[in-house]
This record gives sequence, C-alpha cells and structure tokens, in this order.
Amino acid sequence: MEALGLLLTVVGGIGALVTWIIILIAAFKDNIWWGLGSLFCGIPWLVFSIMNFAEVKKPFLIYIGCAILYVIGSSMSVSSALGGP
Repeated sequence: MEALGLLLTVVGGIGALVTWIIILIAAFKDNIWWGLGSLFCGIPWLVFSIMNFAEVKKPFLIYIGCAILYVIGSSMSVSSALGGP
C-alpha cells in the first residue's frame, strides 16, 4: 500500500507541476504582470485561472485532479508508514 501511495504522490505531483507551468505560460502570454504575480504568489495564479477559465479550462481541471491524487497518495503513504490499515 505504501508503494501505491508513493506512485500516486509522484504522478500527482508531476502532473500538477506540468499543468501549473502550462497555466503560468498562458498568464505570461496574457500580461507580464499576470505571469510575474502567478510565478511569485499563488493567489494571482488562481485568479487568472478563474478569470480566463475558457482559455485554461483543461489544464486547470487536470491540475485539480492531480492535486487530489497527490493528497490521496500522501495520505496513503503516511497511513501505511504509521502502521494504519
């Protein structure tokens, strides 16, 4: 179970990173300030994603899915490391 948790964590983390970069590129293409704000702080990234949802719909939804995978995988790894079921 620990190996499955690790696999989900790695896949979710890499997927979230890739989709975050895709949305960051879209923010830089729109305006340099959106890009810089998104790069250095998470809130402008989220605001940009919501305001331009039609443009970044697919990567944003994939990001959410990957983040959920990451949390589930981390929970499974910690649970099995602590001796849980």
